[in-house]
Amino acid sequence: MFANAYITGSVLVDAGVLPMAVEPFRDEIEVIVLSHGHHDHTAHVREIAHMCNAQVAIHEADAPALIDESYSLSSHFGARPPGILPDLLLRDGDLVEGLRVVHTPGHTPGSCCLHDEATGDLISGDTVFSDGCFGRYDFPGGSLEALARSLDRLAALEVHGIYPGHGFPAEEGGDRQIRAARELIRRL
Repeated sequence: MFANAYITGSVLVDAGVLPMAVEPFRDEIEVIVLSHGHHDHTAHVREIAHMCNAQVAIHEADAPALIDESYSLSSHFGARPPGILPDLLLRDGDLVEGLRVVHTPGHTPGSCCLHDEATGDLISGDTVFSDGCFGRYDFPGGSLEALARSLDRLAALEVHGIYPGHGFPAEEGGDRQIRAARELIRRL
């Protein structure tokens, strides 16, 4: 159940990792962007935000997950949600330290990817993975139809590297993985 976290510039994406994993970067991190509100991606956001004196950002549709167990799925992990309010509510098209927020509902209503338009890198959360698969849509708030539309949207972007919420990153061929996920979801 481990989730990936990424540091790019002054941004930490997702905070399911233990604070000691990001402690060496505490002075560099200014913003924590949560790709979505599930507990495996938000578990330590309170501690990490405090340690780094960083702002917490999440899409407005997933903000309730930071305080509500039913949105965060924290009880599935034997835990409680972080119990904090976000500093920034994200919307589609926002820029966070040069990364474009791409709202990709389906896994959750507020799932987001971060796209670096200069490099083509995509931090994809649980929307799409580097093996051509996609995130679950059977959790509360998930939607197969919305996820299919989100994959269509990602397929229109120039994507080289893909950095998913679980599994291994792929430094190239991200567009192929998105197309494979898109083809797979159309068969359901």
